[in-house]
Amino acid sequence: MSSPSSFPQACQPLRLAQIVSRFPMVTETFVLYELEALEKLGVTVELYSLLREHPKVVHPEAEKWITRGHYLPLLSAAILRAHWHFIRHDPGRYFRTFAEVLRGTWGCVRCFGGVLAFFPKVVRFTYEIKKQAIQHVHAHFAYHAAVAGLIVHRLTGIPFSFTARGSDVQADGHMLKEKVEAADFVISVSEYNKEIILRKCGPGAAKKIHVIHGGVDVDRLSPRPECEPKSLLRILCVARFEEVKGHTYLVEACRVLKERGLLFECGLIGDGPLMSKIKKQIKESDLCDKVLLLGPQTYDEVIEHLSRTDVVVLATVPTASGKVEGIPNVLKEAMACGAPVVTTASGGIPELVDESCGILVRPRDAVALADALQYLRERPALCRRMGMTGRRKIVREFNLNLSTAMRAELFLRSADRRPLGQDLADPRQTESALVREHPA
Repeated sequence: MSSPSSFPQACQPLRLAQIVSRFPMVTETFVLYELEALEKLGVTVELYSLLREHPKVVHPEAEKWITRGHYLPLLSAAILRAHWHFIRHDPGRYFRTFAEVLRGTWGCVRCFGGVLAFFPKVVRFTYEIKKQAIQHVHAHFAYHAAVAGLIVHRLTGIPFSFTARGSDVQADGHMLKEKVEAADFVISVSEYNKEIILRKCGPGAAKKIHVIHGGVDVDRLSPRPECEPKSLLRILCVARFEEVKGHTYLVEACRVLKERGLLFECGLIGDGPLMSKIKKQIKESDLCDKVLLLGPQTYDEVIEHLSRTDVVVLATVPTASGKVEGIPNVLKEAMACGAPVVTTASGGIPELVDESCGILVRPRDAVALADALQYLRERPALCRRMGMTGRRKIVREFNLNLSTAMRAELFLRSADRRPLGQDLADPRQTESALVREHPA
C-alpha cells in the first residue's frame, strides 16, 4: 500500500460516513483519534451515531465531533418523511431490507431489539448520506453499527465496510455472514479475529478481510524520561470495569504482593458496571492504601499517568459469554510510552506482546501476575530494555498514521465506482460529485 506521506493529495476528494453505536465514549479513543487522523489525511468525514452518549469525562478532541455529529431521536417527522421517500421510490427494496435485518437478528434479543429501535433513524441517516454525496460508509464494530451500514448499502448501493474489534464477532454471530458478504471489505484488528470470522463465515470470506492493527499516536505518546529506580513499584491499569478486563485478578495479585512485603502502588483508571464489586474487594483485602481507584480520566491525564508508571497491567480474561480481547489499545499506548507490560495470553494480545517487551501469563492466574510484577521490580535494567523494544515495535507496526493510511486506501478503492441506486439520490446530486482521481 502507499506510504502515509502520499495520502493527503489522494484523499482530498473522498467523502466518508462513519457510523458508531454511541458517541462520545471515553473508552473508545481509537474511534476518536481515527476520525482525527482521517481528517489530517484530507478525508471529509461525517459522523453518525445511533445514540448520543453523555459520559462523565469527555476528551477535548471529541467536542467538535459532538457538535458536528449526526444524532436523531427514535422518531420524528423528518424520519417519517425519509421513510416515505424510500417507499415511494422503491418499495420493494425498502421492505426487503427491513425484512432482511429482522430475519437476520431473530433469536438475539439485543440484536433484534436494536433493529426495532434504530431502523427508523437509520433510514433518515441514509437519506442524509445520499444528499451529502457520501462515497463510502464505514461502521465501527460488527453489531448495531454494521447493521446500520448494511441498511444504508441495501437502500442506496453505497459501498460499506466495518471494523471487527473483539466481542462483536467473538460472542455472537447474528447476521455476521450476511454483513461480510454485503460489505466491500472487513477490517479486522487482529489475526485472531480474522480466524474467528473465517470459522463463522467460511474460507470464501478470506479475500474480503484485511488485518490492520489499530494504531496509536506515537508522537503524542512519547517515551518517558529515564529516572532513578524508586523503592515503590508503580503499577497502572487503564480499563473499563467489566469482566473481560480481569480487575479481580489484578487486585488479588496486589494482595499477594503485599503479603510478600513488596512496596508498590497500583492505580486503576476507568469506570464501569463492576466498579462497586472491585471497590469492595479492595476493602476486604485491606488494600485501600495500595490500590487506588482513580476514576475515568481524559486522554491527556491518562498519558500523564503512563509517563510516571513503572509497569502497565491488563489482566484480561475470556468471559463465559465468549467475549475476548482483540488487541487492547492501552497496551499499545503503554508500550509507545516506553513502559513494559504484564498481561495475559488471551485473544489477539500475543500478536502485540512477547518476551521482548513484556510478560504474558495465563488468564485468571493472580499468583502468576504477582510473580511477573515482582520479577520486573527486581530487574530495572530489563524493564528499560523492554520499554525501548516495545516503543520501537509500536512505531513500526502499530502507528496511527500508517494504519489510518491503510484504511484510507481501502476506502478510496471502494469508492471508485458509482453507487447502485443512484436514482434514489436527491435530484441536485450529480454524478460528477462522485468522480475524483487517485493513484492506481
